[in-house]
Amino acid sequence: MLLANRNNNLFDTFFNDDWFTNPWFDGRKASEAYHQMMRTDVQEDEKGYQLEMELPGYTKDEISATLEDGYMTITAEKKDESEDHKDKNYIRKERYYGKCQRTFYVGTEVEENDIHAGFQHGILTIQIPKKEPKPQVEQQRYIQIEG
Repeated sequence: MLLANRNNNLFDTFFNDDWFTNPWFDGRKASEAYHQMMRTDVQEDEKGYQLEMELPGYTKDEISATLEDGYMTITAEKKDESEDHKDKNYIRKERYYGKCQRTFYVGTEVEENDIHAGFQHGILTIQIPKKEPKPQVEQQRYIQIEG
């Protein structure tokens, strides 16, 4: 089963207060802007799952995917490496620089070689096959008795 982890926690409602409205996000609360990033469509068929994730403005080199303990994490990071902005007086700066990530549970049977990903025109597409859990074989273990 494929489940999304959206960082829902006790503090989400706390930061939705108008006090935390951020002018950099067009007057929206920072938490609302965060949830607009990395919007993902998940499709399922008999063979597996396909994820299509919006990552506009990112390059392939700014995106990474890792798999650990059955969880696949997609990270996108854009760094502001330009030096020419320091002497400029911005009235408004809307471009996003920073890091965002999403985590999906794909199961412990799936290995990194099973997952295929491609990035084109700001859309990250990931294919994840369905894998049947391996049945655990009960092994009888013998204890040596000395004497």
